[in-house]
Amino acid sequence: MGLRPNSGSTEESEIPYLGFHGGNVLKAHGIEPAPDRQRTPAWSTFLKAHWDSIFATDFTTVEVWTRNGLVTFYVLAVMHLKTRRVHIAGITPSPNATWMTQVCRDLTDCEDGFLKDATHLIVDRDASFIAMRDFLDQNTDTEVVLLPPKSPNLNAYMERWFRNLKSECLNRMIFFGRTSLENAVREYVQHYHAERNHQGLGNELIDPRDHVDAVAGEISCREQLGGMLKDYHRRAA
Repeated sequence: MGLRPNSGSTEESEIPYLGFHGGNVLKAHGIEPAPDRQRTPAWSTFLKAHWDSIFATDFTTVEVWTRNGLVTFYVLAVMHLKTRRVHIAGITPSPNATWMTQVCRDLTDCEDGFLKDATHLIVDRDASFIAMRDFLDQNTDTEVVLLPPKSPNLNAYMERWFRNLKSECLNRMIFFGRTSLENAVREYVQHYHAERNHQGLGNELIDPRDHVDAVAGEISCREQLGGMLKDYHRRAA
């Protein structure tokens, strides 16, 4: 790193000059050049501006016993930030480009794709997302929001959901085969949508059932996954 050439004063000559290589360093760390950096809105402002149609996605991993021994499975989830609604896009031991491309086709289906109305999708810099980013850029109007390196706080809603999934379900079970993992994740997502209150939504449910507001009737407990997930409600009188 040298000094700025042809400087007009002693003070200016002491300002570090990054030049071409310095610009590459900034780009590699997800930092825009100074003029663009000044025009970039705050993250909270960006979220508010696109709150109705912004989604986020990420992976988590689970160890599963199979005939071939212990295998790491990847669970890909997508969340609509405004409603906190979550969709499990897929579960696989190998999230390669072919698999990710097919997942994108399903997510962006014009009839029932979870991302069919998305204007922005938050993704991190995991290499597994390269195929997804390329597909969305080439085939949809959804803009990929690529997070800076090592910034899980900018995808906090998705990170918190995975934390809940693991602490309330996955970390309390031993899985034998892919089917057992898929069943557990499916039941947890149902519980998350219809039976679990959310502080970020005013302590309400995402998909409230008809009996939620009942004030009369016998209290009943519905158990899932061997009693790990429980829902207390009043039976219809």
